[in-house]
Amino acid sequence: MPEGDRLYRYAAQLRAALEGKVLRAARAQGPGALPRVDKIIGATCTGVRAHGKNNIISFDNGLALRVHLRMYGLWFVYPPGAPWQVPERNVRLVLEVDDAVVVNTLAPVVELLEERALADYRPLTYLGPDLLDDEFDAEEAFRRLREPARSGLTIGDAIMDQAAMAGVGNIWKHETLFRCGINPWTPVSALTDDQLRALIAKARELLRASAGEPDAEGRKQRRPEMYVYMRYGQPCRRCGTRIRSAPQGIDIRRTAFCPTCQK
Repeated sequence: MPEGDRLYRYAAQLRAALEGKVLRAARAQGPGALPRVDKIIGATCTGVRAHGKNNIISFDNGLALRVHLRMYGLWFVYPPGAPWQVPERNVRLVLEVDDAVVVNTLAPVVELLEERALADYRPLTYLGPDLLDDEFDAEEAFRRLREPARSGLTIGDAIMDQAAMAGVGNIWKHETLFRCGINPWTPVSALTDDQLRALIAKARELLRASAGEPDAEGRKQRRPEMYVYMRYGQPCRRCGTRIRSAPQGIDIRRTAFCPTCQK
């Protein structure tokens, strides 16, 4: 599943292609319910943003597209007339402006909503603080992770709970927990406040670096190196112990970890 950093980069890519431009053509195709994208033809795109794992594309007629990529959705931007490197059967949404064609493939959620309704729209309002938001509220994320309903969760499950804090997926779950030296099966209730706050800060740091946000000195960051994600059976880059994996719990995927660095 694309994570918050990927959605952030997609938003920047779509913003460059669409913002301030008149939509000349649009179409959507299934499977599933289809939005009436004819209603935004002739409207000007006023902004594109990422909200958790959603992309929101806004228009000056008061409407907005919400797209959730789930596991396999992708965005592409092509010059007009250029061949697409995607099969037509996978296309879900096409948006055309004078100098670009934006194509979405395999996104299962494409909705057209009133912009004013987004503030009360449950798929967005349930989300916790967005780790990539400039005004990210770390104390609110901490409070949500400390809620009694999450106390018995393993931290590997809780860190991916978008209602606690939005943006972390399977990749940055692995890498945040490794860098914090926390075993993925540790119950949230067993973590100290300092550990939990450090974990939140590390998740934000990794996501911002992966999204290409500048560091404290204003330099654009590179995507962090993978220590455990997709490295099952390989030696730990810190201690040399063989990376192991096991089923996480709520998440049906396996979680890789270093049994020495993450006791």
